[in-house]
Amino acid sequence: MKSPNKRTSLLMAVVLSIVFSLTAFGPALYAEVNPEANADSEQYLLMFEYLFRYVQDHYVDEVSSEQLYEGAVNGLFESLDDPYSVYLTASDMEDFSDTTTGEFGGVGLYISKQVLGDIEEEESDNNTFRAQNAPYVEVISPIEGTPAYRAGISAGDFIIAIDEESTGELTMDEVLSRLRGAPGEDVTMRIARRGGLYFNVTVTRAVIEVPTIKHAIMPGGVGYIRIIKWTPYTRDRVREALRDLEDQGFTSLIIDVRGNPGGLLSSVVDTADLFLTRGPIVSTRSRITEENEVFYANRRTSVPMDFPMVVLTNKGSASASEIMAGAMKDTGRAILLGDTTFGKGSVQQVRAFGNGGFKITTSRYYTPDGINIDKVGIDPHDFVEIEEFTEADLEALQMLYDDNLIALFVEENPTANENRTNQFIAEVNERGINLEDILLRKLIREEYNRNLNSPPVFDLEYDTTLIEAVRVIGLGMTPDEFIQSQRQLQLQEEQD
Repeated sequence: MKSPNKRTSLLMAVVLSIVFSLTAFGPALYAEVNPEANADSEQYLLMFEYLFRYVQDHYVDEVSSEQLYEGAVNGLFESLDDPYSVYLTASDMEDFSDTTTGEFGGVGLYISKQVLGDIEEEESDNNTFRAQNAPYVEVISPIEGTPAYRAGISAGDFIIAIDEESTGELTMDEVLSRLRGAPGEDVTMRIARRGGLYFNVTVTRAVIEVPTIKHAIMPGGVGYIRIIKWTPYTRDRVREALRDLEDQGFTSLIIDVRGNPGGLLSSVVDTADLFLTRGPIVSTRSRITEENEVFYANRRTSVPMDFPMVVLTNKGSASASEIMAGAMKDTGRAILLGDTTFGKGSVQQVRAFGNGGFKITTSRYYTPDGINIDKVGIDPHDFVEIEEFTEADLEALQMLYDDNLIALFVEENPTANENRTNQFIAEVNERGINLEDILLRKLIREEYNRNLNSPPVFDLEYDTTLIEAVRVIGLGMTPDEFIQSQRQLQLQEEQD
């Protein structure tokens, strides 16, 4: 038996320090949080130290201290059963830094690990993808203008394989490492879309620049701001947009956070503060009392409190976007329209440690009414239902995807032409692909927009949620008046 050496002892000191000496998580603080558990922790740490040394000295093959260390710390975070708390290698930390600075090489997707709920298993020539307890990768949203966006990947899609490797057994870090890479290289993803659609998408990696907002003035003086990502620059960009909209004479405002996966807590607090004069915006609560905090609005706003506002949400609105939606809803500042949000009500901190680091959930956030929406989400004042596809529609869409018809049509007709579009729709119908004209035209429009460097900021022809928002904001109602009108309509429908 090999005797423990200084390197092993030094390594163990490093491993144990994860629990006791990560600056903010020292032994005194831990004892203060949970003094009764302190003795048990000492015992478990001694047991772990023995196992670490025993495995290193007795395992049949030589195993490096680094391998055991990384396995141990990965297991430490995995035991939390929290997809947002993870150990970060040096490479991971570099990737994370690239993302926060707004530029990296990849495909342009915000993703999360989720169980493939209602998607049935698919058998293919090479693989069988099973839904049972398989934590595949869910697309929260694509980043506009990126390769993934132009390829038609949508929020709610599942990536079930990358370059023919199933994602079911991959960690989030492994998925990210396969999707990201040098610009100019190709990567192929197998996509599962709810309802039973499966198709391959090959995209060429590019330099991804994370956008912040887009804005425009709509007919009738309705201002429109779409917040794409919460970054250190979001508040300034929103303020600039408000000044521009004011110069154009806007009389009402729609803020769109659909498909926005979140970002910095400070960013959304500062931005929400532009629309509120008093009261809490959000509060964070941790089991460490000193870390509990309430973020209040100041008395200065960029938009008068009686200015009509609507906020648009959907299942892709997560984290910081839900803080914005919750603040606007609970304070009665705006009407929420769309769909229930994603349901991520926790806050993470990223800390460097050694050559790598870690990301850990340190608190949960609560809306002004004291509600935590984790795994629940925020319901809008009014749901805007998106018409679901019939089984026949899904079969027709599968044929479109299998033959790549719309992408080929747009490639062959780079300039939209009404006569050629009508001819294409007739050709599609002749092939036995029976879909409503409006759906085909919407798919064609989206495909054209994906190939534009600067796609239109809004769509008042096919975006039913935005169309409803324009109607509602034109009524000039306060949120309370709108809720009352909705209740009256519901009562009337029940009586009828």
